[in-house]
Amino acid sequence: MKRIVFFLFAATMLSACRVSPEAELEMRVENTLAQMTLDEKISVIHAQSKFSSPGVPRLGVPELWTMDGPHGVRPETLWDEWASALWTSDSCTAYPVLTCLAASWDKELSGLYGRSVGEEARYRKKNVLLGPGLNIYRTPLCGRNFEYMGEDPFLAGKMSVPYIQGIQSNNVAACVKHFALNNQEFKRHRYNVNIDDRTLYEIYLPAFRMAVQEGGAWSVMSSYNLYQNQWVSHNRRLLTEILKDEWGFDGAVLSDWGAVHETDGAAQSGLDLEFGTGTNGVDVNIENAYDYYYLAKPYKEKILSGELPESDLDEKVRRVLRLNFRTQLGGNWGSMCSPEHFAHCRKIGSEGVVLLKNEGSVLPMRADAGKIVVLGENAIRPMVVGGSSSSLKTKYEITVLEGIRNAYPEAEVIYERAYQGEPKVTGNYNYSLYDLTDPRSDEKLLEDALVAVKDADYVIFVGGLNKNKQQDCEGRDRLSYDLPYGQNEVISALATVRPDMIYVNMSGTAVAMPFADKVASIVQAWYLGSETGNALADVLTGKVNPSGKLPFTFPYMMEDGPVRTPAQYPGIEGEDDMWQVDYSEGIYVGYRWYEANNIKPRFPFGFGLSYTTFEYGQMKASSKTMKERLTIQVPVTNTGKVAGAEVVQLYIQDVEASVDRPVKELKGFEKIYLEPGQTKTVEFVIDQSSLSFFDAARHEWVAEPGEFKALVAASSEDVRGEVLFTLK
Repeated sequence: MKRIVFFLFAATMLSACRVSPEAELEMRVENTLAQMTLDEKISVIHAQSKFSSPGVPRLGVPELWTMDGPHGVRPETLWDEWASALWTSDSCTAYPVLTCLAASWDKELSGLYGRSVGEEARYRKKNVLLGPGLNIYRTPLCGRNFEYMGEDPFLAGKMSVPYIQGIQSNNVAACVKHFALNNQEFKRHRYNVNIDDRTLYEIYLPAFRMAVQEGGAWSVMSSYNLYQNQWVSHNRRLLTEILKDEWGFDGAVLSDWGAVHETDGAAQSGLDLEFGTGTNGVDVNIENAYDYYYLAKPYKEKILSGELPESDLDEKVRRVLRLNFRTQLGGNWGSMCSPEHFAHCRKIGSEGVVLLKNEGSVLPMRADAGKIVVLGENAIRPMVVGGSSSSLKTKYEITVLEGIRNAYPEAEVIYERAYQGEPKVTGNYNYSLYDLTDPRSDEKLLEDALVAVKDADYVIFVGGLNKNKQQDCEGRDRLSYDLPYGQNEVISALATVRPDMIYVNMSGTAVAMPFADKVASIVQAWYLGSETGNALADVLTGKVNPSGKLPFTFPYMMEDGPVRTPAQYPGIEGEDDMWQVDYSEGIYVGYRWYEANNIKPRFPFGFGLSYTTFEYGQMKASSKTMKERLTIQVPVTNTGKVAGAEVVQLYIQDVEASVDRPVKELKGFEKIYLEPGQTKTVEFVIDQSSLSFFDAARHEWVAEPGEFKALVAASSEDVRGEVLFTLK
């Protein structure tokens, strides 16, 4: 009764004072914290199950429920195990992977994605959706590249902001991961990153900073790896000094599952909520005694003995309560598997598809095609499952073959396997018994395919990677830059018979394409979720004009890239299976590296073709000198015959600097939609942050006075105009 009276009194006072929502939230947090016992404080900072942490029943504080994203809401698991709970009501809409979203370069579309997946999390009564992933694409071998937003920190950060805001508009917290320097899966629990401060601040932190300061993320997940020979979940410099003190983050830091290793480090680093201790995060199902988590009884005993201060515990509880109340108060009911959500999935997928080659204008396909041959295992393989934590149980999944048949109901659409990869599909949800075994030999598969394609109007080969281990999958990196299962040889053989073949590459990362000059068209299709086949067919048929642009560079071969030595990747093994990984390439990641070293990639960063053409007009600057900001304008015209969208990219070049700087760096982008003959003017605002580098000695961002160039481009290689200006 006293508690009820207290809250009624508090509510009355809040109403009378008409305080802001933020002030009301803080009063609720402090009032609740003041009434909590030590045991109750300890209970809310560690898990009680695989995906939840306790509330405070005595004070009416509910449990906090998390769930894997970022591409949809993971199906329910057993309380203490990773195995499926076998519910019949937890199917979801599976959205395209975040690499596809980044390839759309469309901030408005990112907001739609966030709102939609947030509605599904809200409907499933989840407080925290574990995403987006913002780790930088450093090597194409990283198993989780498909979950991230590419090689450029500006693109990744700006695309994350509306996604986060969209999720949180449903009172579901985004949990930005994996903070920080988790750029490979090989030995992810056992490698230490050696990196200089300038590289850390210019390449690997900006996307996270934007997510926190511009996106307003309510939670952040600490990564598995080590930095400065200290696990990140115990790393005070990253979690407290940078994230909380420098950036002003007021949310809660969650550990990745199984990322905590001892009590003192976790208690004093800035970690707020411990999950997954007692497992390696993915494979091992061990019944955990939650009271013996590092931030449970062991922490309580150290507080009672005076070894650790209770004030640090209070700060953790304060942040966890703030996260809890933000996700409990207000919000809508959400929705699940609605027609609108599947429509959003299809739109996001089609807008992220990238047309890389279209020799002879083979695409778009004619509407009167009589015979179409679809080849390749990925045309029939479910791609929503697999990938480990991002594996989903979708209500349905349209395969590529089904999508082509939907688009051509009157045509003869023939399927031939052409090659066989792994016959089993990973994931233990509704695909656990899915078997793609084919009794034919490899030779017979290719022979049958060669016969089938001879008289077809169109030949579409759907290849690439899949989401099984050591391809695009959490916990394992790829073994090679080449395509698996002998696809290079199969595609080359088919191309000798049908050089007009359309190659569709499904992957979340770059792959070798030694056959690229032998095929007419190349389409980068990613993993497109529930509406995969329909979204891809929309692009192939011209129902949707492709407008995606690459969020990372495709080199000809691994040796062309910045990560070349064992010390850089996978690292050098030391004592006790601890590995040292040197980020000795420094700030030269992705296109920065290729331009600085005059290495031509197969497909550059920001590249993508269209079924129409765009002409850039004369660039104009608001002034030739800049003090605080400068405005750049450029008119863009659709000079083709069909409507389409162009991604206009702004790069900045420091003409003469006191430090080594990249040739140019992305500092702005806008996606515009134009009817044939239509012109729109794109405007960019440049401020000093667009011109700055990080001075590690002074620990501050510096914009040196002098000359700069603003470059407007259709890709990192395709500069369409430039203006010179001076920073005063």
